[in-house]
Amino acid sequence: MGSTVALGLFPCDSPRFFGRLGASKRPFLGCCLALDESSEGGEGGRAPETRDLLLAAAYVSDAQYNRNVPFETSPQAIRLYYFYNHWTMQAATYFFICVDLSLALFEEPALFPLPFLATSIAEVLCLTAFFGRLVHFAKVTPQMVFWKDTKNICIMVTIVLTLVDLILYGSLEAVNIRSVRWSRALRPVFLINFPESRQIRRAFRSIRNTLPDILYVFLLFTFSMLVFSLMALKLFGDRGLKTAEGSPYFENILEVVFELYVLVTTANSPDIMMPAYDFNWWYSLYFITYIIINTYIFMSVFLAVVYNNYRKHLKNEIRKLAYLKRRKMIEAFNILKVKVGPEFVVGEARWRRLVHSVAPDMSLGHLELLLRISDEGQTGHVDKMNFLRLADLLNIQVVTINIKRHPLEAWVPRLYQSSASLLVQKVVRHRIFVWAFDVIILINAIFIALDEKNPFISYAEWLFLSLYVIEILLKLYTYEPRAYFGRKQFWNWFDTLIIIAALVATVANATIQSARKYNSQQILDIVLILRILRLLRVIISVQRFRVIVTTLINIGPTMLTFGGLVFVVYYAFAIVGMEVFHGKVQFFDPNFTTPHALVCGNPALQGSAFSRARYCKNNFNDLASSFVVLMELTVVNHVLLLADGFALVTHQAAKLYFILFHIVVVILIVNIFIAFILEAFFVAYSLEKSEVETAIEKKIQELGVGIQEEEVQEGKPTDDVDAKDRGDNKRKALEGLYCRIASKKYRTVDTLLQRMFESEIAPEEEGPSLDEILNFSPSDIYPKNPNFENSA
Repeated sequence: MGSTVALGLFPCDSPRFFGRLGASKRPFLGCCLALDESSEGGEGGRAPETRDLLLAAAYVSDAQYNRNVPFETSPQAIRLYYFYNHWTMQAATYFFICVDLSLALFEEPALFPLPFLATSIAEVLCLTAFFGRLVHFAKVTPQMVFWKDTKNICIMVTIVLTLVDLILYGSLEAVNIRSVRWSRALRPVFLINFPESRQIRRAFRSIRNTLPDILYVFLLFTFSMLVFSLMALKLFGDRGLKTAEGSPYFENILEVVFELYVLVTTANSPDIMMPAYDFNWWYSLYFITYIIINTYIFMSVFLAVVYNNYRKHLKNEIRKLAYLKRRKMIEAFNILKVKVGPEFVVGEARWRRLVHSVAPDMSLGHLELLLRISDEGQTGHVDKMNFLRLADLLNIQVVTINIKRHPLEAWVPRLYQSSASLLVQKVVRHRIFVWAFDVIILINAIFIALDEKNPFISYAEWLFLSLYVIEILLKLYTYEPRAYFGRKQFWNWFDTLIIIAALVATVANATIQSARKYNSQQILDIVLILRILRLLRVIISVQRFRVIVTTLINIGPTMLTFGGLVFVVYYAFAIVGMEVFHGKVQFFDPNFTTPHALVCGNPALQGSAFSRARYCKNNFNDLASSFVVLMELTVVNHVLLLADGFALVTHQAAKLYFILFHIVVVILIVNIFIAFILEAFFVAYSLEKSEVETAIEKKIQELGVGIQEEEVQEGKPTDDVDAKDRGDNKRKALEGLYCRIASKKYRTVDTLLQRMFESEIAPEEEGPSLDEILNFSPSDIYPKNPNFENSA
């Protein structure tokens, strides 16, 4: 895995501080800098106007967070824009979105029923908050831009439609007439269209952009399915075959089409084949051919088309983001630049004020580090090329850690530095120590699989647990505890918590077994699970496992985008399902054996596979139950049984609901999700193997100020620092405040791809105009007449 870099920072008057960051003929201003206008005297005698500084800071902040919001440049509009992007406003927006979406839990059909008046008041409050957010946005953007933005129109139309629906529903409710709350299915519109949800919008754009190519494949798939349906109708329709339930077999073209569509999911295989197969062995070839063509070939083509288009449009989106980021940084530079000699630059004091405006909570030491990287020649100003990467500098995650000597070294130095103690520390740091406990873990896995009632096995568990505790104690003796349990030392925390859980579980298990008066099976189950968790130590023992798991953790935040996408689709389908199927299927306690309970409260299910399977709890009687049913449909294991059940209690046309859900979620969204996982894992995994480094990280290493993260944990520096820090003074040289730069573990795959694309842009290139950037097409990336070289 790529190692992170740490930089030692010392007080401003410390010689070691200057020595680490390189010699300078002029002193740092860090500790004595006053970020007011009087400190700008070296830049022409006067400070830049507050408006210019605020405007430049807004551009830099937008570039840092990849925001693309056109805004007015008046001082009032800029301040409103800052307030619009403040985290409290964003948190309030998400709060009201969550409240609005959660109202479905309290409205009929409700999981927790509340009066209509209470839910309607809550919804009106949410709509008021959404409208206020929209008005705020209108105050900061030009009117022409605001009214051309489809997102704003969608939000306003949804607010109006929701109010109309509330008034109509409330009026009809007042005269005891039940109606449909159709506007509830529109609530995810607010989640999608506010600027804070740009990642979910991008996922929807991926779907929209992929639809044209998928449509052609889907038409071919439908044609193939219809051809096979006609063949099935002619082959089996007139032979008088019956299903296992005694129903006619393939006598209705609509039933044939539906059954064969479900067969693509393999949910009704081999049941659907058995009547024909029992009649004649050769008929099995028909179904085998159908499955090969439609299940394996067409479904694979769907995935290939989705993946190809996803990658194409993702690269187009990344290209837009990269050029927009460059454009905003150029705008900020043009606002603050002054001419020094033949080139334009940004003075140091003005640069400091800009960084302080963008990141007011940044420490002075961190700011000095960024300045030394930006002002490479220590000239007192920042040139254009270095200024343009300020957004990347601000995105570097700096974690401050305070490295101190081991407490035992301070309390009992003679004992801790004795020969025996140093030998113990050397053994713990050696690879053989790790390998020995890997072998112990594997042996322990064998013992866990054996019968624990055997006294020998029971005593062996105590032995293994004792060895694990000794291992942790030895590590805490060797490594400084606060470094060992640092904020980013995930695997050390994981290992320790697993051992503590195993200790608690084993003691609890022994206590329960000895106290025969109390024997809870649930507690025993928890104890067993905690004991098995010891096997997870294998993950941190095998390096390749750690690489894979770390890669999954790195792409986790981006996976949440598709979690939001799936939630939006689930929510809309759940609302529709509740309106259509509410109350049609009832759940009764399994102990109820009345005829009414056996048919799930609906006589239409008499003798159906749905009632025989006791699927009564799979209903749309509330939002939670609806989500469970939709999850079952996503798995597509018993989609035919569920669709038939709800079609019996309503109409056969209800099967279209389940087909549409399968097309949207399983064929489209799940395939896009798979494409995303493939692309994300390939990129993140290749990052671990190739250790892609940004120019910023390389510069830090060139300054000779880095130490490896692993060595910080162990308490021994690896870089060549001052000669006096070597030998017996290693530990003392490491003491002090450090900042670990953790930028190699990118938060999202999009960030990594954007940085990779930016590396292809020449530093002096300003890029296309704003209109050209916004009109980028995926076809611009790929040559119209590819040859071998550009294809490779």
